[in-house]
Amino acid sequence: MTDEQSVRRVSEWDRDRLRTLANAHDTPLYVQDLERVRENCERLTAAFPDADVRYAMKAHSGRAVLETVHAAGLDAECASAGEVDRALAAGFGGDRLHYTAVNPPARDLEYVVDAAASTDGLTVTAGAVDTLDRLADRGYDGRLCLRVNPGVGAGHHEKVRTGAAAKFGVPHDRAVRVARDAVDRFDLVGIHAHAGSGIDADGLDSHRELVSRMGALARELTEPEAAAGDPDASPDPLNLEYVDVGGGFGVPYREDDAPLELDAVADATRDALGEVPGVALAVEPGRYVVADAGVLLTRVNTVKPTPDETVVGVDAGMTDLLRPAMYDAYHPIRNIGGANNEPDPADRESTPVTVAGPICETGDTFCRTRPLARPVRGDLLAVGIAGAYGYEMASQYNSRPRPAEVALNGDATVVRRRERLADLTRVEREAEPSRDGDGGPAPIDGDAGGVSR
Repeated sequence: MTDEQSVRRVSEWDRDRLRTLANAHDTPLYVQDLERVRENCERLTAAFPDADVRYAMKAHSGRAVLETVHAAGLDAECASAGEVDRALAAGFGGDRLHYTAVNPPARDLEYVVDAAASTDGLTVTAGAVDTLDRLADRGYDGRLCLRVNPGVGAGHHEKVRTGAAAKFGVPHDRAVRVARDAVDRFDLVGIHAHAGSGIDADGLDSHRELVSRMGALARELTEPEAAAGDPDASPDPLNLEYVDVGGGFGVPYREDDAPLELDAVADATRDALGEVPGVALAVEPGRYVVADAGVLLTRVNTVKPTPDETVVGVDAGMTDLLRPAMYDAYHPIRNIGGANNEPDPADRESTPVTVAGPICETGDTFCRTRPLARPVRGDLLAVGIAGAYGYEMASQYNSRPRPAEVALNGDATVVRRRERLADLTRVEREAEPSRDGDGGPAPIDGDAGGVSR
């Protein structure tokens, strides 16, 4: 596969099929191509043949995607109890589940501890001594991975650069002592760090530095001679199974950006880690697996010329795709026209437009003054590279129902129905009346116990 084939551009989606799907299922509509998900999984496992490849579920946790990833042989990396629950439902066994806790709520810990007791092999990753204490207080003594803050971050936006943010991981200079103390209470199987999300070629130096620091830490823990002179060191080596260096491998959102050379990234990762005898490498890609497998379809409903710009109003907004408003992220947009018998709008004159959604926020735009085949009311726009953090970050803000999602796997199947207006108030209508007579709300599920499976 060539470098260009390693990313699916929005121009490569079948125009007629997308228009047929929009006509059949209305808009806004997410379309996720499961064959592309499989191809991306295969590319990752080929580049990292000796590593444990774990899918970061926060990129897209839909059942159809998870079942595809599971069948492709990837493990699941879960950031919440809800993601653990989804992974179990999709068929992942405990030995392929990794729960990475970041300031975990009590109900999450209780759920995961219960799940670990009934699901052999589940691994909990913790990044604070407080979290270790909370796990021990709940009787957990199973498989543990220690998250470390290596002081090196990278990623497409400051809000997703985790490697140097104090929120994530035990400080690097305390990691040896915390790891050795943890051995007395848990089955310590690995160490973990993650630079950030959406790492491109410019961020690879930071990724390599993070991997290098984690390799050195692994040697210090597993090879006593590597820790000579360290007052926190012990003559007894620790038996680690793996060093997890995170994921964050980026994809090219802009049409003229080149894709990552994944084989070169894999080689650089192994070189930076160095030799750690008996210890495997683990990686956690999320975006790379699903981003270019998805598009968001939205319909033009308003074209408004103004003295400064032409505003093209569409029926999707920041509630459907938050990334442009949240991160000022670029997503490619293609005008694929209206009814099936219309000519390709690519033949129309290109004009700069601002594509804006229906949300009562100035930031609710997908692009500003971007050249686009001149839109008219009724045109269908395809927003590309939308498979990662698209539906996953969708909300009901402004009391807007979330969109439908269709999965392509030969045929097209609705895997998430479009929410209805009644869905917006369902949890309010289903809330139990107060039992204590004070007129207040009923207790929330999980306040005094675990999350129900």
